Parts: sequence; structure tokens; C-alpha cells
Amino acid sequence: MSIDKLFNPESIAIIGASSEEGKIGNVIAKNILELGYSGEVYLVNPKYAEIFGKKCYANLAEIKNEIDLAILAIPAKFVNEEIKNNAERIKNYVIISAGFSEIGEGGKKQEEELKKIAKEKELNILGPNCLGFIIPSLKLNASFAGGMPEEGNISFVSQSGALAVALMDSAKKEGIKFSSVVSIGNKMEIGEAEMLEFLAQDENTKVIGMYLEGIKDGEKFIKMAENVSRLKPIVILKAGKNEKTQQAIASHTGALAGDDEIVSAVFEKAGIIRANNLEEFFNLLKLISFSCAVPNQKVVVITNAGGAGVLISDAFNGKKIKLAELSEETKNKLREFLPAESSVENPIDLLGDARADRYKKTLEVISGIEEVGSIICLLTPQQQTPVEEITEEIINFKNKTDKIITTVFLGGEKVEKEILKLKQNGICNFNFPDLVVRAIDGYSQWNEFRKTKTKTKTQMINEKRRSVILEIIQFAKLENRQALYFEESAKIMALYGINTTKSFEAENYQKENFSYPVALKIDSDKILHKTDKAGLILNIEDEKTLEENIAKMKRNFPGSRFIIQSMEQIGAELIIGIKKDEIFGPVIIYGLGGIYTEVFRMVDYLIPPFNLKQTEESLMNGKIRFLFSTMRGQKKYNLEEIAKILLGIGSLALEIPEIDGFDINPLIVYNNNQEAIVVDVKIII
Repeated sequence: MSIDKLFNPESIAIIGASSEEGKIGNVIAKNILELGYSGEVYLVNPKYAEIFGKKCYANLAEIKNEIDLAILAIPAKFVNEEIKNNAERIKNYVIISAGFSEIGEGGKKQEEELKKIAKEKELNILGPNCLGFIIPSLKLNASFAGGMPEEGNISFVSQSGALAVALMDSAKKEGIKFSSVVSIGNKMEIGEAEMLEFLAQDENTKVIGMYLEGIKDGEKFIKMAENVSRLKPIVILKAGKNEKTQQAIASHTGALAGDDEIVSAVFEKAGIIRANNLEEFFNLLKLISFSCAVPNQKVVVITNAGGAGVLISDAFNGKKIKLAELSEETKNKLREFLPAESSVENPIDLLGDARADRYKKTLEVISGIEEVGSIICLLTPQQQTPVEEITEEIINFKNKTDKIITTVFLGGEKVEKEILKLKQNGICNFNFPDLVVRAIDGYSQWNEFRKTKTKTKTQMINEKRRSVILEIIQFAKLENRQALYFEESAKIMALYGINTTKSFEAENYQKENFSYPVALKIDSDKILHKTDKAGLILNIEDEKTLEENIAKMKRNFPGSRFIIQSMEQIGAELIIGIKKDEIFGPVIIYGLGGIYTEVFRMVDYLIPPFNLKQTEESLMNGKIRFLFSTMRGQKKYNLEEIAKILLGIGSLALEIPEIDGFDINPLIVYNNNQEAIVVDVKIII
């Protein structure tokens, strides 16, 4: 069902309304009645005949008029029955009550029952265990947070009610204004994906900010976020970066936190701007909210302090945005009015005695450079600096430019008043140089995603290929094996156009035609890490040594199967794996392989489905990008070949969810036109 009526109700019933100070039902009733909401409000509590001089009903059945939204602030044990009794006439609910999945098994069971009711009766339910929501344009504070935020263009969705309250409190000082503030609590039914869908259509929302502790439906979230990101920016602060915080989250909201590196890969795929901390989250929301233009990746910095200019230059290291190269024509224009000692490079140093006219004229010159998307005005309040006049010039310039204009006013009391004036005029000021660079970089990356990233198409399943693979897996299961033999895995790899090294059963090796040196391996579903268990012997040079090693292997691993493989030429060793993430499903992991994989951890992630272009972009921007550039006389490796192999493994992951684990290590790749080859592959079933 559409959730429009939930967030835009013409009539509201508050179940658990109270006249007792400090009660949640008291705060919610006051907020809705006293802050300007113009719709009908009904108070429900059998303890009272009236509250605040307004009639109070014993139950919802007494109210004969239509009710768009019911807000429940009653003990959790009564919630399910209350909703069940009124589900035929009221379709939208906000459950403030705590005591559901966040408290353990008993609460989880009750939440599951409530979810079933919601599905059967086609209800919209926000919560449970939530703060409620606020829509400033409607003067509607349907929460137990105090006050009414200023009306603006930021929608903030939070899994933590307390954080939502803190953000609103800080917003007053920072000049942040909201189109909506929504606490989603346990996300039983309405979660982040549903909120993204709703807010994508909200004309008052320019940017969506989210604080999340867990993601409910990974596949749905990715699809929705990827669509919405093409319309408006999504900024997410995601908690749960280590095991301890993930445990804390489980006890707090019953959420399941995913692996943090996978979360980052998901956000990148979906075009989400990820904030690394609360300060960065604030800064990104402010910048996007205040900015009338989307930045490109060229930035000009204007400063009155050389040292500050050096610091901000350092902040660009490792960022996608870059300091713009100024043309000689631009430099000559600057030289016409700047002192000879000034630097006309970028950052442009106006010197410590710069008056407002230098800022004004410099801004006018830069405004004519089409490829520059953002301008940062950096100021230190030196003895002769007219901070107020410079502020006025920056505000005047902002009102007539289509570029992003931001400031970094370093200092305390000397700049405090002017920083407030900047905020009031929609100019985002940052306390330190690195903060503004990070914010513009994040905004710019979203813009690049929106302009250049191809939309991921749903992958068609190759049913013929799937049928062949399932037959192989079924045969192995009939033999009570937990993994496929190498020969079986090689057949599967061939179906995806991936080469594997030739192998022969050691038992009958005399019948085979191969040349030395060779490798001898155990081929067992019980021993998957061969090197650790001495199940691998390399560079066997002759038949006598091979016989001796086969006998040794048989003594060490009685009853096991062994294979012989030709030794492949030395090349770069890569690893490719499939991880079945509990939230997002299959994730492709790839990077440097061999025996030091766990030591170096030079791996990246791809979230299926993905196409060839996306795969190549991931390789070129990832940890093994050095393979695809010429270094010290070394030739480039074949980017397209490796991308196609990853594409094949991505298809395997989606087509055969029955695979529990998958690992190629190593895939040997070459830069001499020789085809890449899989030396070892494990498929766990």
C-alpha cells in the first residue's frame, strides 16, 4: 500500500494519550495539538474523560469518523490486539511502543505476529520501537521529540530515535532545515527501502540522509537505492564497523549488521554517499542542502594564508576531485590586480593583507572558468582582515553564480558572527580545510554516478547451464560429499568460458600423456586448504619422485583421492571467491591470490548483477589496478580477460544459489598474450 496517507494524514488518533507530565502519550498529544497541525485529532485512553480540555475516547470504536493514522503509545503487550481489532477501518499505524524484537525471543515472536497481521490486513506500520515522525510543512510533530524543526529540503531517516533528536537540536545552530524527520525503529514493515521509494517522489526533499544500524532486505535496498540515486543524493551514516559494535546493534534494535567492506561496495554500486562519521554526515547534508548546483570535479581555492593553502592542497590527496589547473590567460587576469608576491597558482594566495576587493575580483575571474564546479574561500582573521566586508562579497557572489561556493573561516570569536551570516545566506562553512574537501568529493562522486554509471540490468538465468550444474551437484550429494572434485569444478568453469589446468587421477596416471614437472594434490571434500595440511607437492621432476610422493600421500591421507596437474608458467596470482552475505546475498571477492592472500588482504568486492563495463571500472579503481598500467618495463595485464572471468563468476553466483562456498586460488594471469588459467578451485555444496 501507498504510505502517503501515513505521512500526510488528515486525521490522527493517539492511543495512550495522557495528561500526565513525562508520559510519552502526553508529549505526543501536546506536540500534535499545540505545534500547528490542522487536521482532526482524537485522543484515546479509557482512564480519562478529557485531556487538555479535549474529549478523550475510551477506545477507537467510539470514534465514528474516518481515521487516517493511529499512533500507539501503549505497553507492547496490548499493541497486537489493538491493531487487530481496528485493522478493517484504520490502515496506517505508528507504533512508539518498545518491547519487540529488540528485547529478545519473546519480543521477536510478538513482532512476527504483528507482521503477519499487517500483511493479512494490508496495513502500513512504522516502528515498532520508534520515535515517530515530523513533517514541518504540515506543522505535524507525530513524535515524542520536542519542538518543530525549520522547514527545508533535507529528509532524515533514522534507526535511532535519540540520534534523530540530537541531529534536530544541532540543526538549529548549523542552519539545517528539514522536509521530514522519520524514526524507523525496528523496521518491521517500513524500512529504508520503503522510505527511499516514498522520499524519491517527495517534491520537498532534495537530499535524503539516513542513519542505519542494519539493512533489512539487501536485494530490495540495492535496487531501490540505485534507482533513487539517479534522482537525488542519498547520504548514509552506517554503524557497525567491527564485531563489538555489531553485537551492540543486535541488542539495540534486533538488526543484523553486514560486513563493513561489503556495505561500502553496496553503497558504491547504488550511488550512495557514505559518511564515515557524524561530523561528515552533517557536512554532506549541509553542503547538498545549501548548494544550488551539482559540482563537477574541478575546484579552485582562494585563500589569504599560505599555510592554510598548503593544508587544503594536502586534503585533495586520494580524492576524485582535483584542484583545477589555471590557464595562463586566467593567471594574467589575476596578475592585473594582485600584488606581485601573490600566488596565481591554485590555491590562489591573496596574501595576509587582502581586503574585500581582492576576494571580489578573484571570484569574478574564477566565475568565468566553465570547467570549475566549486570554489572554496579560505580565510584566517589576521589583524588587517576585514572579515565582515569579505563575507558580504562572498554572499553577493553566491547569489549570482551557478557554482558551489563554500567557505572555511578558521578562528573563533573573530569569525563567529560572520559564519552565522554565511549560514543564514545558504553558504556552507566548514571548520577545517579537510572537511570541505571530503564533502565536495562525496557530492561530486554522486554526480558522476548519476551522469555516467550504467543501470544494472536484471540478469537472465541460463536454465540449460543451471540444469547441467545441478546434476553435477546432485551426484556429489548422493556420495555425501561437501565439495566437488576438481574435475567436476573444471566442467563448471568451462560452462562460463574459464580455463582450468589439466588434471589426471593419480591412481591411473600411467595412462595419461603429460610432461614434467607436475604437482600432486589431494582432491578431497574434507581437506580444502591443501598447503596447510601438506596436501600439495609442487615441482615433481620425474616419475620416480612422483611414485614416492603418491605413496607418501596415501600413507598420510588413507582412502583419499589424488590428482596430478602440469605446473603452469609463473604469472600474477589472483583469488576470486563468492561470499554469501546474510543481508545482500552473493558477493564476489577478488584480488591478489596465492598463499599470502590473508596477509595482504588486497581484495575488492563486486555485488552481482554487474556488467562488463562495471567490472572493468572496479578493476581499474581497485587494489590491483597496478596490473593494468605499464610499470618499470612490465607490460599491462589483460583487463578485459580478467573482467570477463569475474563476469562469469558473477553469473555463477546468481544462477546457482545452491553453492555454499566458492574459491579460485590461484587464477594465474599473464601479460604475454597467454590465456589466464585456474590452477585450483573449490566449490562447496
